[in-house]
Amino acid sequence: MIELGPGDAPRLQRFFEANPEYFDAVNGEPPGPGAAREELESLPPAGWRYDRKWILAFEDRRGEMIAMADVISGLFVPEVWHLGLFILATRLHGTGRAAELCNGLEDWMRAKGARWSRLGVAEGNARAERFWEKRGYLELRTRGPVEMGGRRNLIRVMAKPLDGGTREEYLALVERDRPDQ
Repeated sequence: MIELGPGDAPRLQRFFEANPEYFDAVNGEPPGPGAAREELESLPPAGWRYDRKWILAFEDRRGEMIAMADVISGLFVPEVWHLGLFILATRLHGTGRAAELCNGLEDWMRAKGARWSRLGVAEGNARAERFWEKRGYLELRTRGPVEMGGRRNLIRVMAKPLDGGTREEYLALVERDRPDQ
């Protein structure tokens, strides 16, 4: 796992273009020419508390990028980390690599102080919904619709305890994720 910076935009763009399934499923269109730069430069909305954003690349033994993740530490509260995007190379779908990489990512987050991993998954992206549910993520609420590329999606906000906490404990920390908000 390595951190990507602004100079890595061409490499990330090539990865997005070679693996457009996420963009097709969520945005209804392939990644645009500036998708990587936008991913590297985007930050949480103004007024949202967070500590840091990482764009991470996962490589195989040959140094080829096989997955990427957008991670925000301390979103809303220090112990909640947000997984904004996780894309696995299409050729590795169904091999178990996604779960393996996510295990390592969760261990890394936990070692840096995360107690909770949070994410949003577009309702109707069945493959992603099944994956995150199997990984132990619990739905907290649905928000939206949210404009994403050429689509308007409902977003299932989900969280997973990284140290044995409960849904109720999470919701006490992050009131904005309560179902009634």
